[in-house]
Amino acid sequence: MSHAARLAAVRAKVAALEAGGAPAQGALPFGDARLDGMFPAGGLPLGCWHEVAGEGLEIETAAAPGAFVAALARPLAARGVVVWVMRRGDLYAPGLSGLGFPADRLIQVQARDEVQAQAALEDALGSAGVAAAIGEVGSVDLTAGRRLQLACERGGATGFVIRRRPFGGPPPKLAGQGGSAAATRWTVGAAPSGEQEGSGREAGLGPPRWRVDLTRCRGGRPGQWILEMSDGAYPLRVVAALGDRQLEAAQPLRRVV
Repeated sequence: MSHAARLAAVRAKVAALEAGGAPAQGALPFGDARLDGMFPAGGLPLGCWHEVAGEGLEIETAAAPGAFVAALARPLAARGVVVWVMRRGDLYAPGLSGLGFPADRLIQVQARDEVQAQAALEDALGSAGVAAAIGEVGSVDLTAGRRLQLACERGGATGFVIRRRPFGGPPPKLAGQGGSAAATRWTVGAAPSGEQEGSGREAGLGPPRWRVDLTRCRGGRPGQWILEMSDGAYPLRVVAALGDRQLEAAQPLRRVV
């Protein structure tokens, strides 16, 4: 099937699932001033794109960044479909369901190379009925970043770029500055889970946690936190603000026998 045919099929499925109207603009709040206060609008800005990366092996697997982005995109799925563009077909939909993400609102697109992945992400962001689009790409140069932003503004969707090299190798050579058009940049790693509330069990059985570093925020401030998946009104909750050294008090060390 040609690229044009695949794109037409995706657009047809989007139209079939369209929730009606473009997603609302504004911000996605986290419900905690320690995090919301870093953003000019009091939450993650919508209608633009964000860059999320991991460290070490996460550059190849993108497990922690992918789970983090899925948690952020979960409330947006109520407004329309979410398109996930990847180079390697290893996205595990049941795992997303375990994070509370509605798999029936997900459209998966597998691209043959970096150029096609970025083109598919741009097309998805500009399509009606898409609330958010996620793209796994090695990097985004200045020109491509501007194109993604224009697509967000045209379609009203929110974009997430997960920096990933799914088959290893060196980072791609860029003509411009990488990621400078992103509204925010994040570095995400896995963090140990805490106790499950009310269970009385050992630590490690609670909701997933991530060590999150907001390295860039246009018009706002950077920061570092331990965030935990939430099943409440907000997608994530703050366990500890690392700059305030609250982690030790929030999660004491335990001896496991």
